[in-house]
Amino acid sequence: MAKKDDIKLVEQLRESRDAISAELGKRIIGQHEIIEHILITLFCQGHALIIGVPGLAKTLLIKSVSEILDLKFSRIQFTPDLMPSDITGTEILEEDHATGKREFKFFQGPLFANIILADEINRTPPKTQAALLEAMQEHKVTAAGVSYTLDEPFLVLATQNPIEQEGTYPLPEAQLDRFMFSLNITYPSREDEIEIVKSTTSGPDKSLKSTITKEDILTFQSLVRRVPVADNVVEFAVDLAAKTRPEDGAPQFISDWLEWGAGPRASQYLILGSKAKAILDGRPTPDISDVIAMAKPVLRHRIITSFNAEADGVNADQVLDQLIQKSA
Repeated sequence: MAKKDDIKLVEQLRESRDAISAELGKRIIGQHEIIEHILITLFCQGHALIIGVPGLAKTLLIKSVSEILDLKFSRIQFTPDLMPSDITGTEILEEDHATGKREFKFFQGPLFANIILADEINRTPPKTQAALLEAMQEHKVTAAGVSYTLDEPFLVLATQNPIEQEGTYPLPEAQLDRFMFSLNITYPSREDEIEIVKSTTSGPDKSLKSTITKEDILTFQSLVRRVPVADNVVEFAVDLAAKTRPEDGAPQFISDWLEWGAGPRASQYLILGSKAKAILDGRPTPDISDVIAMAKPVLRHRIITSFNAEADGVNADQVLDQLIQKSA
């Protein structure tokens, strides 16, 4: 990143990050890591799966982010009877009263927005999940044989409730792999919860002002791709992803606790996420610590724990903690 313009853009991005955090602080208490990961997802042109119990302000957080970024926001509540056309849009036969001529007109569905909150994505059938995942991958929607390009930037934040699993349609591993991050929202600390109660029970919601334009976001997305990365950082990311695969040469605990490891897309997202994290912090290039910071959100939904892990009471995050400790 030798260009002076790019160095200026890095500084501008860091200032924008600080402004976004300050605005969000008016309405959202805590959740700093989740906010950072959502911004990284946006600037890497990825999508994120957010897992957390109801009542942790997932919807409020995502809606607030879209307000500050001055982007069109759409919330889709996924239910068992939701059809693909309910989210992509549908053709309706319209009659021109002047000429009496009838023709089909396409009415856009809620997917035609910049930030999509796909609420409880695992409650809708695979056919509707597939329509969303096609839009995520291609940034296009197909209806009645015609393709419609979605507006950029396009970010899908899908939520899942980890408690109620009855009557759900779990996302297959191949579809989970489409998400850059899997983010766990946890309960707030005691201090944060006290602040939340004080702020939400005394007066109306504070209004937020936009701190960044759509054009700025597209510029920063392009900037992330131009960030240089040292070979040793790329090699570390590739080796870290490869160590999750229970093959010959894998650490013993990986062979014992994992059935399947992460594919090459994990290495790509480790590097992309590291680039975005570095420039959000105002640094021109990422280092190995950035890759380690990205490891759990990138890898936790790409590894499948075995029966042995379940018997030992070990989850995906604990496996990754041990892997990171041995790799660092």
